[in-house]
Amino acid sequence: AFQEKEIKLLTAEIERLKNFGCLGVSPSLEGLRDENAKLKYRLNFLQKSLQEERSKTAKSMININSRLQEIFGVAIQAAYPDLENPPLVVTPSQQPRFGDYQCNSAMGITQILLKTKEQKVSPREIAEKITKNIPANECIEKVEIAGPGFINVHLRKDFVSKQLSSLLINGVQPPAVGKRKKVVVDFSSPNIAKEMHVGHLRSTIIGESMCRLFEFAGYDVLRLNHLGDWGTQFGMLIAHLQDKFPDYLTVSPPIGDLQAFYKESKRRFDTEEEFKKRAYQCVVLLQSKNPDFIKAWELICDVSRKEFQKIYNCLDITLIERGESFYHEMMKDIVKEFEDKGFVQVDDGRKIVFVPGFPVPLTIMKSDGGYTYDTSDLAALKHRLCEEKADILIYVVDSGQSVHLQTVFAAGQMIGWYDPKVTRVAHAAFGVVLGEDKKKFKTRSGDTVRLIDLLEEGLKRAMDKLKDKERDKVVLTEEELKAAQTSVAFGCIKYADLSHNRLNDYVFSFDKMLDDRGNTAAYLLYAFTRIRAIARLANIDEQMLRKAAREEVVILDHEKEWKLGKCILRFPEILQKILEDLLLHTLCDYLYELATTFTEFYDNCYCVEKDRQSGQIVKVNMWRLLLCEATATVMAKGFDILGIKPVQRM
Repeated sequence: AFQEKEIKLLTAEIERLKNFGCLGVSPSLEGLRDENAKLKYRLNFLQKSLQEERSKTAKSMININSRLQEIFGVAIQAAYPDLENPPLVVTPSQQPRFGDYQCNSAMGITQILLKTKEQKVSPREIAEKITKNIPANECIEKVEIAGPGFINVHLRKDFVSKQLSSLLINGVQPPAVGKRKKVVVDFSSPNIAKEMHVGHLRSTIIGESMCRLFEFAGYDVLRLNHLGDWGTQFGMLIAHLQDKFPDYLTVSPPIGDLQAFYKESKRRFDTEEEFKKRAYQCVVLLQSKNPDFIKAWELICDVSRKEFQKIYNCLDITLIERGESFYHEMMKDIVKEFEDKGFVQVDDGRKIVFVPGFPVPLTIMKSDGGYTYDTSDLAALKHRLCEEKADILIYVVDSGQSVHLQTVFAAGQMIGWYDPKVTRVAHAAFGVVLGEDKKKFKTRSGDTVRLIDLLEEGLKRAMDKLKDKERDKVVLTEEELKAAQTSVAFGCIKYADLSHNRLNDYVFSFDKMLDDRGNTAAYLLYAFTRIRAIARLANIDEQMLRKAAREEVVILDHEKEWKLGKCILRFPEILQKILEDLLLHTLCDYLYELATTFTEFYDNCYCVEKDRQSGQIVKVNMWRLLLCEATATVMAKGFDILGIKPVQRM
């Protein structure tokens, strides 16, 4: 709308300049010509930009809920022009007899009128007034008022059919989100010299999925791995490296088990006073950038990186490493900035910052002059906001860090790095992984479960499951079996995590996640391969489906066709909700609902009709195959956002 307005103004200005030039009024005709050329260039740019935007919007999937909110927003504004910010409540109906969607704003408006204007009006009367003011639109067939004032909305079948055709022709296109914003996501973040354990699983899986969602929605996403790669622990590791591999500068040390290496150095640090002193000296030399100590630090980091990468490769995770060391040089400026603005207090030699509303202060410098996690987290926050220019900043970190992160965010706000009304800074917290005994997930010996062991166990269990179903005998080739094993193993581990509300703890159970019944990845992956097989078994290839999508009308006369069509088109609503609340289990619930709705449709509506005696295909109901294709297309995009790789045969 803004661009269209500007185009009108520019066109008028060009005409004005033309007239000036013709009349010879201007003292500088050349100046006018230059100005005219600039305006024409701007006009061409705007017209092209507007055309691209319209083309993109035409291909985008319509968020039906948002469209209905726009329509009812106009109706409420027309019915009650004096009301400021009236409640706008539109939700999908839970039962078909109540229509397809419901507008439940009338009850809220009743309360507002009573409080602000002392007018007692029944919700039903308000609902009637709203319905009379509904503008002409492309999607509503009819509305009905039910009960005390619920407005039941029935969608037009031709509207739903056209949206399904658009989806089939253009693919799953993200809903329009306006200006392209920059999103920075901090996730995974293991510590150097320590193995990734099951506690890192949730941050890694949830963070990856959030990045995929924001990328699909058209945001510019920066995926950051805030590695614990700096600090006092490196003193003892370097001292131990010098003792165990004295020629480490010329011969690469064969550190096979970094975890054992870390434990050995920690034991010496705790028991040997001389070693402890040397470890502290190593920290000083490392922080002063002594080349030999930097080399030792890099060697240790490289061994860890290789181990981390094995896990990231398995789970198909993409990250940019930007550990604590990246922010080390910025920390003195952070301390100075807080000092200059009068926020620093000295407590027993420490420099601390109290943030209003938080009882525990941030320690930004220790009494020995060293920095802390608080300092590095503040430096990271500032860099992401002021250098990376993030519009949205998300920390995927466990719930135990909640108070710390909220304090850091509040400190950044207090010092003026960002305004929460403009920039969104969020902690996407998550609960812990529990064993089947409902206690913290541990090995039988009581150790933390290594993530690489967990993934290998998943692969073994997935293969056992496929062999139990005798998929290895005649159904799948060796290559297909391997692909199915990987898809099921890693898909099930991811889905088991993502299908639970991230705020809650969840119980890790291979038996449950590999069950091919219920809301599991195993069930959904199998359902997907079955849907994809329907057209293939009817000898309908992709080219034939594409042609049909352009030429055939998607008929929605059967109640199960109608139910499935509407369910498919709810996909943009689901994504929009997750972009707002960052709760990915909503997508899992939707995919399960879509799969079960498809099963209802398939059981009641013949897609391919066969002769009962010969088994020969006698009729292909192409519009129903198009519904199958639309279902599979949306499921595939849902899987992609969750980081799950489906297979064509299972």
